[in-house]
Amino acid sequence: MPAIKLFGRKWLAATDDLVYPGLFEIFIRSVWLILIGTACARYYKHTWSCQLGGELVRVYLLGEIVFLVTSILFMLIIARQSAKGTIMETRARKYVEPLLTMKILLLLPEIAWNVLGCLWMFGPNVDCGYEHYTTTVVQALVFFDWILIGLTILGLALIFDPLGSLSEKQLESAAEHSKISSIWIRRFRFLWWMRKDENATEAFQHVAGLLSALFRGTDLVPSDVVAGFILLRIRQKRETHELRLLNLLIRPTYTPDASIIFKDTPSWMSLENAVHYMKLSIACYGWLFVLYQHMCTGCCHIMQNLTCCACFRRKRIAVSGDNCCYCYLAGVKHLSKLSTDNILFASFKNHLCEIPFCVINDQETNNIVIVVRGSLSLRDLITDLAADSEIFQCDGLPPGSQAHSGMIAATKVILKQLDDNKILERAFSMYPQHNLMITGHSLGAGISILLALLLRPRYPNLKVYAFATPAGLLSREVAKITEEFTLTIGVGDDLVMRLSVHSSENLRTSLLMTLRACRLPKYRVVLNGLGYMLFGIPERDLSKTWTNCNVITTASGKSPLLDERDANRIEENKIYEKDIAKRRYSKVKLYAGGKILHIIKCKPERSEGKSKKQKVKEKKYEMRWAQPEEFTELVVVPRMLLDHLPENIEEALSTLLEQQNKLPYQFDP
Repeated sequence: MPAIKLFGRKWLAATDDLVYPGLFEIFIRSVWLILIGTACARYYKHTWSCQLGGELVRVYLLGEIVFLVTSILFMLIIARQSAKGTIMETRARKYVEPLLTMKILLLLPEIAWNVLGCLWMFGPNVDCGYEHYTTTVVQALVFFDWILIGLTILGLALIFDPLGSLSEKQLESAAEHSKISSIWIRRFRFLWWMRKDENATEAFQHVAGLLSALFRGTDLVPSDVVAGFILLRIRQKRETHELRLLNLLIRPTYTPDASIIFKDTPSWMSLENAVHYMKLSIACYGWLFVLYQHMCTGCCHIMQNLTCCACFRRKRIAVSGDNCCYCYLAGVKHLSKLSTDNILFASFKNHLCEIPFCVINDQETNNIVIVVRGSLSLRDLITDLAADSEIFQCDGLPPGSQAHSGMIAATKVILKQLDDNKILERAFSMYPQHNLMITGHSLGAGISILLALLLRPRYPNLKVYAFATPAGLLSREVAKITEEFTLTIGVGDDLVMRLSVHSSENLRTSLLMTLRACRLPKYRVVLNGLGYMLFGIPERDLSKTWTNCNVITTASGKSPLLDERDANRIEENKIYEKDIAKRRYSKVKLYAGGKILHIIKCKPERSEGKSKKQKVKEKKYEMRWAQPEEFTELVVVPRMLLDHLPENIEEALSTLLEQQNKLPYQFDP
């Protein structure tokens, strides 16, 4: 940081990003130099015996050695210069850009030299055909040198930024905001496998606007984001450590006892139901999840439920978007343990803002269940990223209510399919005593809540089980309404439950502030990050990383971190000034919906009467009711992605359910 400037444009790399790529190239070229040196030592004397063109072989080998030695020396100097200074001390690396320019220009004569080598070695100019096979060896060297040159060109292609041609003055203007957004839209249109339906243009515009607003003017490169996440993890751990020392860290009260948690809740809210509907939510992921669970034997599990040549048979159920053998449906049946007769409708079409879902007859709970699948494809990711707030009109909601725009579009598509095929009407005509239940995980959870709001005027008794609901879903008034009929369940530090436009903007600002405070070079930060993944963060690193030791400041009558958000806003104003194109993208702050049950994993305790090395291996979980405001800031922890995986949520719920039988009964005297 900032981005490196070469040939009058910016690139997706900084001057301190060349340490590890430089060492990698030095290693590759050194190995190549050893191989060519070995070839010269063994075959050089035999080139004098060539019938034709022996001098060309010698000239090529010597010239290639010169190019390799020169490149290695250049990369040694560049890597050494790139390692100087902290992330923000760009003046310490002022020689990197001219040196790198010379290194890139050196690639042109190297390509030309290899072209000559091809003409000489593969043409009629050299004839060294005898028992030592000199020509064959040199031809192999020429071929693999093209691979080396190709890797260098690939590296340049990876750091090429189509926005790099924009100058600083252009970036300052609001007019360029639309230009950058249009470039993002063109990038999306290159994704030819995405069907260009009626929602595509609007979704692309929302995502392009969000991405351009998040990253414009920050001058961040991908490596800065990686280093920033590592530093944020250290910073957050240090803040927690200091708050604990000051006895200012208030830990909410969790309990493993479900009787306490569900004491004042409706009867439909229970751990048993949560486990049941979590399994149905997982089943909607289909055959891909079966292969994910059973890497080696997944195909065998799916084959048991396949319907061969189903497209030529009379359909027992309405299925759309599946293949001829109903592989997706086979995965659903295997994971849910449902028969074909219990699946009333299934749509596996997956396009922009069109999410697969199933409608089933759940005989175990006597409900008609709509199961909406979570994110599983790039199309789903685009739907997730279309996170701008949009007016959401529905009976029973206050005027001006807003929700996630991408999920609104996906919800309307599902509702249209339900209405066009009269699925729910037919289901309740077959099972009039059943109630309606909607469930889903991640993206499916958000869509389930929005779909419930649209269907609730018709089916006032419907309920929703939502797992890992995204944070940026509903405006606060609507989120409060959904608590009446929605149970939202989240585990640990789930990233998605804290992910919204607002939290992403706060994360961006915290990222910039943390990078500025770091006093270590970037290569050290990345190297330390690898060590943290393996061995954890040592106490000494909590203080040596920063320019000052007093990262957490206190004011009279105030606790540390109390005004951190205000500090972020002040720092943000300094960074983004008054340009309207650089202000916050989020207009309305959105929250997760439903009554939120938050589950955490307890730290293992040493069992009594055993040695220190013997620990209890049994996993234990605790839970409590939480508020949507508690999930408005992103927390950088190693498990933030793992806690979102559906199998980990199911494990937590199943373990909690098992723990209920082991809790001691307490009787009032």
